[in-house]
Amino acid sequence: MQRFPSALVLALLLGLGTATAGVPLTAAAAPAPTFSDASPGASTARIVDALNRSAHPLRTVEPQGDTGELRPLDRMIGDARVVGIGEATHSSHDFFALKSRIFHHLVEEKGFRTFALEASWSTGLRLNDYVLHGTGDPGRIMSDEFQSDYLWWNNTDYLRLIEWMRAYNVRHPHDPVRFMGDDIGWTGPEVYDAVTRYVARTHPELNARFAELYRGLRPTVATGTYMKHYLDTPYAARKERADRTGRALRLLTRRSPGADRVAFDRAVQNARAIDRTARQYAFDFDDPAQLAASMRYRDRAMAANVVWWQQHTGTKMLLSAHNSHVAYQTADPAQYPRMQGAFLRDSFGPAYVNVGLTFDQGSFNATGADGAIHRRTCGPAGPGSNERTLERVRYRNYAVDLRTVGSPARAWLATARPTRSIGTAYPAGPYDIALGRSYDILIHLHHITAARLRGDT
Repeated sequence: MQRFPSALVLALLLGLGTATAGVPLTAAAAPAPTFSDASPGASTARIVDALNRSAHPLRTVEPQGDTGELRPLDRMIGDARVVGIGEATHSSHDFFALKSRIFHHLVEEKGFRTFALEASWSTGLRLNDYVLHGTGDPGRIMSDEFQSDYLWWNNTDYLRLIEWMRAYNVRHPHDPVRFMGDDIGWTGPEVYDAVTRYVARTHPELNARFAELYRGLRPTVATGTYMKHYLDTPYAARKERADRTGRALRLLTRRSPGADRVAFDRAVQNARAIDRTARQYAFDFDDPAQLAASMRYRDRAMAANVVWWQQHTGTKMLLSAHNSHVAYQTADPAQYPRMQGAFLRDSFGPAYVNVGLTFDQGSFNATGADGAIHRRTCGPAGPGSNERTLERVRYRNYAVDLRTVGSPARAWLATARPTRSIGTAYPAGPYDIALGRSYDILIHLHHITAARLRGDT
């Protein structure tokens, strides 16, 4: 059975890539598509006409200025409590800036109060402390936390968003916005400390037991180093660690919450975050089936974190992740059996709405076969792709509610065809995606530019 190097497994766990026997994560793109732009029986012109009737133009992706042009998006979102907004690459300025613009608008016009990111739970807690209380320096926190395959979030667009959130809270101290991380690739030392402090305060008889169960797990090195070392740990030891974190979680959940139910729930969720990280690594990554099972576990755990946050804060949330993670259908069932968007629809029903993002051409950052970060450029979308037809709509940038598009575009949207889906590594894809089965809303951008990363992390 093939042994996947830890760096490749980490990229698959935390990014989106392809790992097949003998093929690295930076595998070459799929063969050129062979089918036509239109669904059978309908001309491309008629499909574009139907999309034209439903499309709403977007003047800019930048977060500054009036956001009145986003009001049609308000109607599409409706009464959703969680709105997942994707990205077709993991490192393009236009996708990050657009999410900031939409979040500004949803905060001001729709009462949204949480920005959730595909970043670890403990990372979200550190950034939330800054957003709520001004604790720490956001740039330093981002450099500390956004390492390895999270480094794409250490960009100037997200720093500006976090600073905007802090400024908003200074102006609105009694109705603040919050920052949340839903991922499980890493749990920082402050979360271990929070759990053990709670245990010492409420159940001191368990102090020694928790110290033993968490032995060797509390991070003492940088984020990226910790994750790599964890993956390099033998499988049996990773399983044993998950067994210990599970026992710690059960010990805590079986105790009475006492008078302070909020503190108890927070402690349990922190212990659960520790356990989920350990379990994410407690799969046999030499076994392709186990590797796929770990991907399913990750998306289910991310969804569960979002559900917990929404229920315990009562806030409406914008969830930022890759297109694939917010989608209802997987574009790569062999590697990613079920996605976070499908789990969120199970939990929230129509109160979860998602938005896919596509583009015709432009640039992004991604790692290459050499493991280094490169600025990549894509030319116009090719024949047979979803993007080729989307680009023929009369607006340069636009949003469209895929649930209300008329015929014959409805049938076209229900048909899978090649679509760009670029994660942390490139070349990758395209993947066959049925847009109408994967997303409620689509935003298409004509041109994108690579994000500005904040130095080497």
